Amino acid sequence: MLICLGLGDNAFVRMSKQEYGRECGTCTRPFTVFRWNPGQGSRFKSTVICQTCSKIKNVCQTCLLDLEYGLPVQVRDTALALKNEAPTSEVNREYYAQNMESQLEGSTSLLDSGRASSAGKEMLKQLARTDPYYKRNRPHLCSFFAKGECNRGAECPYRHELPQKNELSHQNIKDRYYGRNDPVARKIMSTHAAEKGLQPPEDTSITSLFLSSLPEKTTEQSLRAAVVASVPSIPVASIKSVVHVAKSRCAFVNFKERDIAEQAAQAWAAGLEVDGVAVNVKWGRSRPATSQASQSSTPGPSPEVATS
Repeated sequence: MLICLGLGDNAFVRMSKQEYGRECGTCTRPFTVFRWNPGQGSRFKSTVICQTCSKIKNVCQTCLLDLEYGLPVQVRDTALALKNEAPTSEVNREYYAQNMESQLEGSTSLLDSGRASSAGKEMLKQLARTDPYYKRNRPHLCSFFAKGECNRGAECPYRHELPQKNELSHQNIKDRYYGRNDPVARKIMSTHAAEKGLQPPEDTSITSLFLSSLPEKTTEQSLRAAVVASVPSIPVASIKSVVHVAKSRCAFVNFKERDIAEQAAQAWAAGLEVDGVAVNVKWGRSRPATSQASQSSTPGPSPEVATS
């Protein structure tokens, strides 16, 4: 069983084991389920994915967070520039899991972060969760209390709190495992980017990022290769252009859409590594609006005069 700190603060935990108790939440294959109670006032927890899927992504079988940093998969893969190679279709998931199971014999994980940039590893060290977070062991909210119909009072095993409707209330196992559209990951990365001075500007027309302190040997080709390799989750076609100013040792990376530019800014919050050197990243500035005086000075067609 591969889990993080979800066992609770009790050193002696009674755990039940059921072979082939349910299907895996990702590959849909049956697996051995472990179930336990972390402590007094906590809800029962169990494993939701099989060991094979856990080793492929190096995540906890219960909370699906990274076992080394305690962060969502989307945050880890974005910082380390890892591309998701696991299939998402129902037909290929079981076939992929069977092939990976044979490769995992004698190893604990297939995750290879040795080629990751130093800036990405530093970002994960800053965001890593090292202390236990026991709030995730709390009971679920009581649905009857939200309707005003719970009659158990203090004996109710569920929490008597009203649910808060926000983006964090829309989470699912597959998005967390595959590292896509994870609201928790978006919140962590957006907060980290704002702390590093990469808060998205109010002008939504700005879709470019400014890179400074580039190495002297950097060329447009090497810069474009570094940009594409650092954000594998962003399609190459979404990059509008890369403008390299060799004399000033700076560059502009222009994107077609604003949300793609925000994803790149979050990935480069700790810096972008180009030719072995971490460069500075900032948001571009909006273009100055053309004055009305210059527009009025432009000759235009004379209006037609109606004659009787």
